[in-house]
Amino acid sequence: MAPSVQEIYHDTVDNTTPNVKASPSSSFDPNDISINARPCDLGRVSSLIDDIASYNWGDIDFSKDRNARISLLSKARSLVAALETPRETLIRHIGAETSNFYTIVIGIETNLFHEMAKDNGSPKTVTHLASAISFDPDLLRRMLRHLAAMNHIIQTGSDEYRPNNFSKALTTSPIAGSYQFYRDICLPAMSNLHKWLKTKSYQSPQTIIDNPFTFGHQTSQTFFEVIASSEKNNQHFNNHMVAYCQGQPAWCSPEVYPAFDRLITGFDPTPSSSSDGSEEEATLLVDIGGNVGHDLLTFSSCYPSHPGRLVLQDLPSVLSSAPPSLSSPSPTSSPRPIELHPHNFFTPQPILSARAYYLHHILHDWPDSKCLSILSYIKRAMKPGYSRLLINESIIPERKAGWEATYLDLYMMVLFGARERTEREWRVLLEDGAGLKVVGVYGGPGGGVEGVEGVLECEVALEDEEEQ
Repeated sequence: MAPSVQEIYHDTVDNTTPNVKASPSSSFDPNDISINARPCDLGRVSSLIDDIASYNWGDIDFSKDRNARISLLSKARSLVAALETPRETLIRHIGAETSNFYTIVIGIETNLFHEMAKDNGSPKTVTHLASAISFDPDLLRRMLRHLAAMNHIIQTGSDEYRPNNFSKALTTSPIAGSYQFYRDICLPAMSNLHKWLKTKSYQSPQTIIDNPFTFGHQTSQTFFEVIASSEKNNQHFNNHMVAYCQGQPAWCSPEVYPAFDRLITGFDPTPSSSSDGSEEEATLLVDIGGNVGHDLLTFSSCYPSHPGRLVLQDLPSVLSSAPPSLSSPSPTSSPRPIELHPHNFFTPQPILSARAYYLHHILHDWPDSKCLSILSYIKRAMKPGYSRLLINESIIPERKAGWEATYLDLYMMVLFGARERTEREWRVLLEDGAGLKVVGVYGGPGGGVEGVEGVLECEVALEDEEEQ
């Protein structure tokens, strides 16, 4: 039996089981360090094992059934966390994982993983690899031992290793660039969070110009200014965005957001007037701050016969990195070009009365005051009763939030003074703050597919329609 959607990120077992009597909190002695060598949650182990065994995993194709794979992965992580002792968790956190991260980055920058992947990933000796990448053999031996211990490569003999799928993926620019992006941009901010919070009496950062990022990098530049100042930083950031979005269901697929029913159905093809007085084809979808067009390409591949224009908006420096095939597709690719429009979303939206305006991972980059500015410009361009604003972001559940959303929330705080939001917090921002009406919440918690960003669909609120 396959797991249900509700079971994807969290098992259904409570923190205690009926068979285990919880000790009174008063019995805990912080001076008794023997707790450090006892399993973190032994009472859950038996139930977690039974829960994992209750599914007929042999009948599930994990390469296709994403929900089942994530469910089993989550339960396996819960089992490991319950079995580990505090001492083992400590050593994993502060020693194994930190040294693992930097060892991987060194391997990326010396082409270690490219060498390991040669000849179909056949086993190679430390001596061979060290010679190929001009590396000290003894140093490489020590690093490879740790990567094997962390299950990132496979030891096939004495001083001999081969890659697995993870280490092969480290040769791809999205995965490799993500490690470099976090090392250079994100970790200096997170590693200084404790210092920044102490100077602010442990109050949440609220601005993009005075936060742990600017403190950690000792700069007056914002995150985006630092990214734009270096071609390397910009490339690594773009690579990370590709990696982050890979493997998730398409935002416009029926299991997340029914784009055909909500956008294409009801589309008005009547040409609109442009600023120079000429007529232009009606616009179906405007991707605001859409980077190099990943989401519009996804939409176009899902609905190749869509009506209307698709428009990609971002800063000129970003659009310059967009592949030429985006706006000039070949006959065998997307049947329609995607229009590239330079635009800063802190200025008035130039495309009026589009069927939909789309924001993916935009608002979580900005504090509330900046979000309201972005939303105000889009709202003025929307046609009441017709235009929709689609916000594709994490929607954190009030209980049992998944770690992908919670870690991202902390990084948004550190890098931007911003946040991920619960549905309640989204409604406060959109309805109470921006005067929009949330007419639907798709995907995300309670909306169909756990573990992916949800899509909040908004319209101009009724009272604003009457004013216009």
